[in-house]
Amino acid sequence: MPLPYVFDIFTQGVRTPDRSQGGLGIGLALVKSLVALHEGQVRAQSAGPGKGSVFEVELPLLVQSKAAEPDAGSQPASGAGKAARTKRILVVDDNVDAANSLGELLALLGHEVVVRFDGKSALRDAAAFAPDVLVLDIGLPDMDGYELARRLRSVAATAQARYLALTGYGQAHDRTLAHAAGFDHHFVKPVDIVTLQAVLDADG
Repeated sequence: MPLPYVFDIFTQGVRTPDRSQGGLGIGLALVKSLVALHEGQVRAQSAGPGKGSVFEVELPLLVQSKAAEPDAGSQPASGAGKAARTKRILVVDDNVDAANSLGELLALLGHEVVVRFDGKSALRDAAAFAPDVLVLDIGLPDMDGYELARRLRSVAATAQARYLALTGYGQAHDRTLAHAAGFDHHFVKPVDIVTLQAVLDADG
């Protein structure tokens, strides 16, 4: 039986007494992201509780003739074989576990990450960090993410950054509010890390 949600970030099975101290639910989401970055697929299936699980990773085979191999001193063409640029990312979310987990996941993907848990500390530290991307929760305790985005847009160091809204609300009205506040993208929790990474790569 396929397991459709096991690779979603923060997804965990029911904890038994002998597994009361489980992880944060980011390991398989990271596996999915890394496999996707190699243009592969990963699948999981199980016959049921207590019957074990099977994980399959499928990766494309690289076939390259000797004649096509580049000379030692040659440079790849523009954009070819070039890894996505490392970005400075500011994550702001008052859910400490979720914020730290997302920050750790983005760091494992090669980005430089700073995590803050409220709007005030984000405003205080954003200019010095000068992030390329800001991932902002909307439901913050001291100001909502819309206000935070508007205020950060007025700061020179963060005016040209990319703004990603992260929220539990995904209605059309919520997307309209995010766009009006200056967000470039709108994600509903829990964010799909593969989709997030694709947006980060596409933004250059």
